[in-house]
Amino acid sequence: MDQKGQGGRPEGAGKGSGGGRGEKAGKGGGERGRKREPLPESALAAAAAALAPDLDAGVAPRADRLIEYLHRLQDAHGALHADHLAALAEALKLARAEVFEVATFYHHFDFVPAGAEAPPALTVRVCDSLGCAMAGGAELAASLASRLGADVRVQRVPCVGRCDSAPVAVVGQQPVLNADADKVVAVVASGERDEALPDAIRFDAYRAAGGYALWDALRSGERDAESIIAALDGAGLRGLGGAGFPAARKWRTVAAQPAPRNMAINIDEGEPGTFKDRHYLATDPHRFIEGMLIAARVVGIAGIWIYIRDEYPALRRLLAEELDRVRAEWPDLPPIELRRGAGAYVCGEESAMIESIEGKRGMPRLRPPYVAEVGLFGRPTLEHNLETLWWVRDIVEKGGDWFASFGRNGRKGLRSFSVSGRVAKPGVVVTDAGITLRQLVDEHCGGMLPGHELYGYFPGGASGGILPASLADVPLDFDTLAPHGCFIGSAAIVVFSQHDQARVLAENAMEFFAHESCGQCTPCRVGTAKAAELMKAPEWNAGLLTELGKTMMDASICGLGQAAPNPMQSVLRFFPHEVAAKQQEKTA
Repeated sequence: MDQKGQGGRPEGAGKGSGGGRGEKAGKGGGERGRKREPLPESALAAAAAALAPDLDAGVAPRADRLIEYLHRLQDAHGALHADHLAALAEALKLARAEVFEVATFYHHFDFVPAGAEAPPALTVRVCDSLGCAMAGGAELAASLASRLGADVRVQRVPCVGRCDSAPVAVVGQQPVLNADADKVVAVVASGERDEALPDAIRFDAYRAAGGYALWDALRSGERDAESIIAALDGAGLRGLGGAGFPAARKWRTVAAQPAPRNMAINIDEGEPGTFKDRHYLATDPHRFIEGMLIAARVVGIAGIWIYIRDEYPALRRLLAEELDRVRAEWPDLPPIELRRGAGAYVCGEESAMIESIEGKRGMPRLRPPYVAEVGLFGRPTLEHNLETLWWVRDIVEKGGDWFASFGRNGRKGLRSFSVSGRVAKPGVVVTDAGITLRQLVDEHCGGMLPGHELYGYFPGGASGGILPASLADVPLDFDTLAPHGCFIGSAAIVVFSQHDQARVLAENAMEFFAHESCGQCTPCRVGTAKAAELMKAPEWNAGLLTELGKTMMDASICGLGQAAPNPMQSVLRFFPHEVAAKQQEKTA
């Protein structure tokens, strides 16, 4: 065979080469012809400590695990120091520039140049995305900055995935839900820095309740692969991370590709308003793991990589523990690696996530080829969202007709809605596909908060556009919102009232996209920043913003730039009075 390594990793990727990265670097990771001062022993020791857990586990240090090593350096030293990065580059036989560009790409890494001062030992992050912005996140951040002093860094950050408990602050890695300044100051003083593990269903309890019976049946041959795919097909299960591609068709497509085939699981739900994957992982993680193992067996997967966002530290620990238990039960499983994100929304896009797993900047790839053909480490790759796999067991055991029997307004199936904003009971709601916003709020969310009346809503998170209350009876599902310039995406529903302004929320969304653009393509990099600037004007230049939005949608490489104009265009379409109101008052 011309390819070696676990999970179809290209030959050499396990030898520190990064699959061909760094070939032109000279001795010690420096460019040819240049002589550098020897690195201090402290830097070499720091790099060695970052690699030590791999070596202790019998795993040779690899360039594709670069982000894992950067996390270990930052966790141990509070930041990424220049000489530590140089020593890590030397150990991995990479050019220093390669390590530097990765370290400075991700928001959760704090790079400290030589001679510069490191940030304070403690950082308090305050979410300022849609739900938290409505709940006073910006005001909370300002109050904390004045109260906590110079020894604590207060940062305003994008969505941390806990929109149902807004506003949210994170002290170290300890989330403070429904936060106010007094509560956050008390947590800072207490020394609490780590989130407790959730009260989830663990392996033994899951097994005792019938869990992994389907997996056992597949392994024994009692169930065959085609019957499982047929059940998913009959259920009409689609990808629930946002794209909505039919799951059965994806499995067949990847299974038809030449082996070895890889699998990548996306738990990087960074879309403002989305927290359903957190809910499922915190309550019933083995239902997802069983679905993952079934998919791997049916498709013929050689290696599995799970990518989980850095904002979920307790869930990462939980998942690591339960995966260890699963491996102990079935030692013949394909290799499974758990990878930690580093704060980059764009890595929710499948090819950007794959780049990140490979130890690179999370830059989306041009397509074709698609990841089903050329994906992780150059191999055909089955990419899935957590929730899609979470449904596999129920659908196969109960039958595709069971899942398809749910639905309203001509739609079929169940949907998990992350509902936040001005509703009485925010949270994850599992109900019929095709339910309307009005039905969702009235039947499952206790109605609107006292004193609030429905004014509008985001049907698909920050990128899904905005609809007014007059369209609260449109079915919420794939394909139903397109005539109104919106989409359901990951079903993140953010509800706002007459006390909010659609234009302010659209500005918040565009600033988020400008912050999160990877910068690879000009339409997105320049377009999001320019749009955010133009949207601050009291009266919007509708013609210019429309033209700018069309250019971004037509010419951006990935979904970030293509969807970023949606909230802006929704305001122009459904809330035009807001973007001219101040000018009209001035004229009057």
